[in-house]
Amino acid sequence: MAQKKIVHVVGTGTIGEPLIGILCTFKEQFGVDEVTFHKRTPLLTDRSKVMVLCNRGAKLCVDKERRQKFVEMGMTPTYEAEEAIERASVIIDCTPVGNDNKEKLYNRYADNGRGFIAQGSEYGFGKMYARGINDKALIKGEDQFIQVVSCNTHNLAVLIDTIALGPEKEDNLEESRFVCMRRANDISQEGDFIPAPEAGKHDDTEFGTHQGRDAHYLFKTLGMDLNIYSSALKLNTQYMHTIHFDLKLRRGIDKDQLMRRLQANGRVAMTHKKSSASVFSFGRDHGLFGRILNQTVIVTQSLAMRGDREIIGTCFTPQDGNSLFSSLAATMWFLYPDSYEDKLSPVRDYFFNEI
Repeated sequence: MAQKKIVHVVGTGTIGEPLIGILCTFKEQFGVDEVTFHKRTPLLTDRSKVMVLCNRGAKLCVDKERRQKFVEMGMTPTYEAEEAIERASVIIDCTPVGNDNKEKLYNRYADNGRGFIAQGSEYGFGKMYARGINDKALIKGEDQFIQVVSCNTHNLAVLIDTIALGPEKEDNLEESRFVCMRRANDISQEGDFIPAPEAGKHDDTEFGTHQGRDAHYLFKTLGMDLNIYSSALKLNTQYMHTIHFDLKLRRGIDKDQLMRRLQANGRVAMTHKKSSASVFSFGRDHGLFGRILNQTVIVTQSLAMRGDREIIGTCFTPQDGNSLFSSLAATMWFLYPDSYEDKLSPVRDYFFNEI
């Protein structure tokens, strides 16, 4: 009898909650036998989402010492936390303590071929990954730990990949500069909102901020040493991150060639909408669990060229949507390394050429 394919999600926040829902919705098409999830803290405010996820077929897992509190609140766990890790084929950590969990837990269970995935904040967890950017860098049987890069790093990477590397994937990038204007918090988060724009600091002497650093090391997995520098600031909005980009090329391209490259990449969406609120609303109405899975949404009228070697523009980051899809892709790669791209076909309808 074949071993059951079980996916375990740690955390029920802005990435964990929709990821559990997507895995349950397409469980049969994905070839997943069971979906489990770990909830750390028993809260009445979270009971509704726990119950909905359980009704979708996911199984609640909690720490042994907190089990009774969950039961008292009307949430009955199926497994204890470590039992769930031991049973799982793939563990997706959607918490801000993925590296800590790796040291305390995951390394103990890493000797039987399980796959472990963490999110963008967990630098050093494993090989950096963004779907469609560096799939060929993943090595079967070797890469057991994968770090899905942040949503803004996805955006930087797809802009460079599409505009500067092109269909030939040749290094045509002289230098790239990005200003990441981040939303203050997610609409699901009650704290950390700010009353006015807030300037960030350049805490990396070579790359500016972690977005540029992570994009650099993402391409490094392909043997490329790209000139990337990023800045960051925070805006008093809950909608979407906005990025201003300036790419300088070694060899020029014309405007028609630029537009062909952008339109040919299914991970790039174009829009004539100039407001992030309008783009966010489109995702809420037509996306998967309200998410746009594209890696970037470029504002068409913002595109400009200085000569034929400098491309400037503005785009929106589909927040956790691009990270969600890369997490799904990495999961399918662990479960079905030779056919994982086919397994992703059920969610391809949630990529848009135009928004």
